Amino acid sequence: QVQLVESGGGLVQAGGSLRLSCAASGRTFRTYVMGWFRQAPGKEREFVAAVSWNGFNIYYADSVKGRFTISRDNAKYTVYLQMNSLKPEDTAVYSCALKNGPSVPSDTKPLYDYWGQGTQVTVSS
Repeated sequence: QVQLVESGGGLVQAGGSLRLSCAASGRTFRTYVMGWFRQAPGKEREFVAAVSWNGFNIYYADSVKGRFTISRDNAKYTVYLQMNSLKPEDTAVYSCALKNGPSVPSDTKPLYDYWGQGTQVTVSS
């Protein structure tokens, strides 16, 4: 089994920044895709960003492109999401997910094998 634990959420004013972290533990894989998803109240969980195992392939949702940056440190089994120029509509619970294998990043939720519990991000106007 794999455990994913997110941290770094909080309350920030519009225009501010936050950096989320997601640490993986337990069973480890040599190659895996890491992704970030978010779910706002009353809405379905949506894709935010994903990165391939080697960091060479990155995929962003249009809504965050140019504002968010995903990165990973394989030595620490950790993925990060740097969020800049935050907007009230970015308010959501942010969860990380892991997809085993050397595949390209994906926005398809069912393809991910493991999920974290999430961390709350609230952006005030």
